[in-house]
Amino acid sequence: MYYLRWRVRASAYAALLRDEYPPFGDAPYPARLAVDPVSTSRDRLSVALRPILIIPQAIMVPVLGIAWGFVTVVAWFAILFTGDYPSGLYRFATNVLQWTTRVEAYALLVHDAYPPFGFHD
Repeated sequence: MYYLRWRVRASAYAALLRDEYPPFGDAPYPARLAVDPVSTSRDRLSVALRPILIIPQAIMVPVLGIAWGFVTVVAWFAILFTGDYPSGLYRFATNVLQWTTRVEAYALLVHDAYPPFGFHD
């Protein structure tokens, strides 16, 4: 859980979504992660099939990561010249961060619900 919190903070900073350097530990930070507690009893079949179930998500996440990198470079130039992060690029970047975090939480058995395939709140 702490790893995912740190990853969300570091990714938000690296993608220019936040200006403040992320703190170490569990100090407050504007980019945060909330995860529902995992049930104590798990279906063994769903845990065993999780590596197979994650394949479609594992294909999309790197593709989105490449697009996210291009968006971050374009946003950097936009911020440099206008002083503002374009809202469409900002929404795309935050949605990709949410998607990748959901997939990673599912893959790491932190969250049991299958991540939605798309940009959802």
